[in-house]
This record gives sequence, C-alpha cells and structure tokens, in this order.
Amino acid sequence: MDWNRRACARRGHETYAPDEPGLRAKLHTETPIGVAWRCLRCGDFVLGDAKGSGPAQEAPEVLRGRALRDVLILRFLAIERAARGVLILFVAYAIWRFSNAQDSVRRVFEEDLTLLKPLFNHYGYDIDNSPIVESIRKTFDYKHSTLVWVAVGLVVYAVIEIVEAVGLWMLKRWAEYLTVVATGMFLPLEVYELTEKVSYFKIGTLVLNIIAVLYIIVAKRLFGLRGGHEAFEAARREESLLEIEDATHAGPVRQPWQEHLSKQAGPPAAETV
Repeated sequence: MDWNRRACARRGHETYAPDEPGLRAKLHTETPIGVAWRCLRCGDFVLGDAKGSGPAQEAPEVLRGRALRDVLILRFLAIERAARGVLILFVAYAIWRFSNAQDSVRRVFEEDLTLLKPLFNHYGYDIDNSPIVESIRKTFDYKHSTLVWVAVGLVVYAVIEIVEAVGLWMLKRWAEYLTVVATGMFLPLEVYELTEKVSYFKIGTLVLNIIAVLYIIVAKRLFGLRGGHEAFEAARREESLLEIEDATHAGPVRQPWQEHLSKQAGPPAAETV
C-alpha cells in the first residue's frame, strides 16, 4: 500500500513554498494550466498555490511512509484502550452501587431464585448447587469496604487506560512508555487467568497485548533499543522531509508538461552532415 497517497487522498496534499530561491524553483513548476507545487508527502505536483510559505527549516513536518502506518496502528491501540477504559468505569460504577445495596440485592435475588426453582427442577437442573449461583452468593458475603476498594482500583485502572488512549492518539512518546509498562505489568495476571479458565476472549486479549508491547518497543525504539530516541527522531525527520532533501540535492525538475510533449515528439532526428 502507498501510505503517502492514501493519506493525501483522505487529508489532501501538503504543499509549501520555501523562501530559498534555489529550493523554491525545484519544488515549484509552471504548467500551461497554472502554477503547481510539489506535495511534501506523496511528491506529486499539485495545481494551485502552496498551503504555506517561509524558510525551509520552518516547513511542516509531514509524516510519510512507515510513519503513517505507525500512526494507524497506534490509533487503533488508542481506540482499544479507550473502549476498555470506558467498560471498566461502568463495571466500577456497578460494583459501587452494589456495595451500597447488598442486602436489597440479596433479598431480590433469593426471592427470584425461589420463584424460578420449580422451573429449573422441571428440566432436571439443580439450581441450589449451581456454580453460577454459588459464585453470586459469595459476592453477597463481601465486606462493603472490600467492594469499595475494588471499585476504586478499577477506576484507577480505567483512568490509566484512558490516559494511554489520549496519549497514543496524540502520538506522545510518554504514552508509548506508559502503555508498555502498564500493559507489561498485567501480562502475568492475564497468563494466570488462562490457567484458571481458558476462553477465546482471554487468549485474544493476551496475544493483542503481547504484540502491542513488542511492536511499540521495537518500532518506537524505546528503552534505548536500536539507537533510542535520538535515532527515532532522526529517522522520522529524514522520512518526513525526504522530498525537500531530495529536491535540494537533485538536478533541475523537468516540467511535467515538457515530459508529455517530449514523449509525443518522439526521439530526436539524426543529424545531417
């Protein structure tokens, strides 16, 4: 996939008119139907005035190539973290409400269970010894303070997830570190849960978190890996300003309409002596 043209198709081209005459001439062209400027992302010439102008060093840092792919992956992780954080907040709220009405909920549960017992007995299901019913009854024995602390812990966890989501969406490096550390801390717990009971959801969550941690560490060069932050910034700067750097070192830009006329004219005729 051509990530540069894909981004330009969705967001529009990024053109810039540098003040330096030599560089300006290489990023600018005149066509029979008007002026055109070279896009800093995809490299194509775009008809119309440039979006910005000024010194070359003040040109916008346009993400290109692999950087655009990284943005898509990080924002997918941001959406996943945000959805998880919101879901955990709802669970925390439900536990808090339950902690304030344990006796009422227990009474309603036992009354409904008594009404449903003949129906389950008719189908041969022993509801009194049901593992699900036993698990629900155990929750009624939890102390109010214990449930409150569980709700508080879930809120803290949800806030961490939402902060991760916001930071990843805004492409902040601190969010990448936070995601790796926070996700890595919970991996042993997820493995332990699989030893208790295996489910496709738990397996998928564990695999996704492992891939996310490894990808961010390697691709973003965290913890000094592959040259660390300086190497990452240098690679991103080279990638984002590649079109300007190529134009600076390249020869004169051939006008697109001149190339078209040259192809129509065919090869030059042989010189007559």
